[in-house]
Amino acid sequence: MAVRGWTPAGRSPILMRMKHPATSAAWSGRVDSADGPDARRWHQLVRVAAPAVAPVALVGFACDAGVARNAGRPGAADGPAALRRALAGLAAHRVHSVDDLGDVVCIDDGLESAQAEFASVITAALASGSLPIGLGGGHEMALASYRGLRGALDAAADQGVVAIINFDAHFDLRADPRSSSGTPFREILEDAAASSRRVEYHCLGVSRFANTAALFTRARALGVHWVHDEELRVDRFDAIAQDLDAALQRVEHAYLTVCLDAFPAAVAPGVSAPAALGVDPGLVERLIERVAGSGKLRVADIAELNPRFDIDGRTAKLAARLVARIAETVCGS
Repeated sequence: MAVRGWTPAGRSPILMRMKHPATSAAWSGRVDSADGPDARRWHQLVRVAAPAVAPVALVGFACDAGVARNAGRPGAADGPAALRRALAGLAAHRVHSVDDLGDVVCIDDGLESAQAEFASVITAALASGSLPIGLGGGHEMALASYRGLRGALDAAADQGVVAIINFDAHFDLRADPRSSSGTPFREILEDAAASSRRVEYHCLGVSRFANTAALFTRARALGVHWVHDEELRVDRFDAIAQDLDAALQRVEHAYLTVCLDAFPAAVAPGVSAPAALGVDPGLVERLIERVAGSGKLRVADIAELNPRFDIDGRTAKLAARLVARIAETVCGS
């Protein structure tokens, strides 16, 4: 089943051997059998399987090697499991089937190998017609998500323009020679330039105080579009939404990525770098819904969930809601 009418031509499903296959035990929860068939929750509709055949396919990136390289707080490798637990009990409305493809697990500092494997899984899911949603894991997964999309586009000889929509307090454009959670979007833009592929990078929620002047200079040089965290307000929603819609109209494909450190620390304490101010989750969810409903969303992921520092599962619950919102919008459009 194709997602929103787009499937790379000439591709067949690829069976990947995951380092950590999904298990049914990861999906359990309350069953409201007395309320009939419409009382479904996510754990009742997830199929543990590969390759992907459902409209939505989940794949975990159990890795925080990139966070460690970026001098952050480790613990994001446990993010996919925590996100599944939070997602399992959510009510399902327009989503009727989801495939869980398991986790790509980063062994020690083997980040590059994990990124390559994750990219292959994303490409395979796209070839099957599913919308892959990555469960992170450090934001170094962004490079792998993009490369997975690029692999599908290259195989289809599709030169369509890609918009990257990143909700994040950080540009993640660092110049470090080794890949980390602080470098993925610089690496993506360099990759795109080297392959003559047009990519627009939009970063919404950027904090002036979490990015050096050097990073703002690099963002300008690379043609990055951004919105500061203090500008991402409810009273400016219409203007921001119009700009986002215009960006989506200019491209053929969209990659949506959400770094949970974009949200206030009180809402999302379970991240590597908690935000002092952050952006309104409700506002972000409305903007995410526009991206997911555009008909151009190909890949999505949620990054930087660190259960080690979470409080009452707040961050995991927020991440699960965003995953559900993306899936509900795509499946209901």
